[in-house]
Amino acid sequence: MSEFISIAKVTDLKPGEGRVITVGDREVALFNVGGKFYAISNTCAHQGGPLGEGTLDGNIVSCPWHGWRFDVTTGITVTMPTMNVEKFECVIEGDDVKIKLT
Repeated sequence: MSEFISIAKVTDLKPGEGRVITVGDREVALFNVGGKFYAISNTCAHQGGPLGEGTLDGNIVSCPWHGWRFDVTTGITVTMPTMNVEKFECVIEGDDVKIKLT
């Protein structure tokens, strides 16, 4: 069973911001949506664009390469619902943002 891994501090991202975090050999896109944190795979299901560098509008991130849009709370794309990205469980402990990799 996976354990939670600290990947950021809550002060690292302002509401409405996203960031790419490298965890071991994986890249995770971390987002702050109104003070709540969400983590999904950084790799767009379309052509591999960096979702953590995309534009966040509410809970929807747009891939900077081709504009595919994903709900960061679920990993589900609103562009083509059969091509989703992995979502990671995310918790706050003190001032640490932690995720569970699967």
